[in-house]
Amino acid sequence: MYTEKLPRTWSAICIGIYVVGVAYMGFDSVPEDTGPWLAVSAVFLLVLIPCLSVPISKAIYNRIHIDPARNLLRVGRERMALTDVDPASVVQEIQRQPLSPAQRYAASLGNIDAPVPGLRASDRAAPRLVGGGWGVPMGMKSVEIRTRQGERLSIATHDRMAFLTALAGSTTHGTPENR
Repeated sequence: MYTEKLPRTWSAICIGIYVVGVAYMGFDSVPEDTGPWLAVSAVFLLVLIPCLSVPISKAIYNRIHIDPARNLLRVGRERMALTDVDPASVVQEIQRQPLSPAQRYAASLGNIDAPVPGLRASDRAAPRLVGGGWGVPMGMKSVEIRTRQGERLSIATHDRMAFLTALAGSTTHGTPENR
């Protein structure tokens, strides 16, 4: 079983700054100016929400869970059987040289699968992005594997080698030939 933990540093920093700022304003204004303090706190909350939108979308669309007992690979909102994943493509991806940080950022800019004509992965003959998101978040690593039917899939991950190692172990032991 493998579950990829998403980093929470950015969320903790944003929420911490919000709480400290609201508390600092509250010490000077509460109890006599509680109404304006609540109003300003709500306005600052409107700034906090966009700052948390990326970590929230990563948790929805890029969460990875491998469960060999149930023969399940779950990426974001999408589920697929581990027996559908081609083990040779996983081994091939493990052997591929990882990208440098600059190459990774450039690759994530081009890895788009938005529901707009011309930006669909099928329109551009690119691998389909798994999970339900429209693109790989900047800075995340992208893994390209194939299904047994030959469909190319792209999966965004934080820890490329840990994910590929867990997937290789799950697909090798879960193939019908090895049962």
